[in-house]
Amino acid sequence: MHLADAHMLTFGELDGSASARTETIGSEFSGARFEARPSNAILQEMWEKWVFIAASAGITCLMRATIGDIVAAGAADLAAMLFAECAAIAAKDGFAPRPAFVERTRTMLTAPNSPLTASMLRDVERGALIEADHILGDLLRRAASTDGSLLQIAYAHAKAYEARRARNRAGIAGAA
Repeated sequence: MHLADAHMLTFGELDGSASARTETIGSEFSGARFEARPSNAILQEMWEKWVFIAASAGITCLMRATIGDIVAAGAADLAAMLFAECAAIAAKDGFAPRPAFVERTRTMLTAPNSPLTASMLRDVERGALIEADHILGDLLRRAASTDGSLLQIAYAHAKAYEARRARNRAGIAGAA
């Protein structure tokens, strides 16, 4: 289920080159009900997507709330701080988020009345598996420091959820 307003798929070669393969993919996607966009900077695009997903998943899972509810609680600064932390990790790894991405994402993560939640929060709310290690943990491992890290707190929160979920599932399996 796709809940976001944006309906876009970005693709490209890892080395940034144009290729027959990307032309074929673009051609196959023409006429689809989403925007298919080739990129000559796909690694940059992937890092920016990761930063967005980590920041939005981290803050909405940590607060167990929509962005609008987080803003209403007076915690928009926490969302902005987590985003800045994730962006700094990307920059440290050579993929500093571009200004337009930073502005757009900061606006999205601090928008009053926004219904935005990360899919990770929706998974938590329905008791499903989450990607704590893949989205939050891997990014955290790349951090220069974790002192006072909101990302570390969000990751610990997600790991605590996973531990509780595993314990509850083991109890259910043991009762069968």
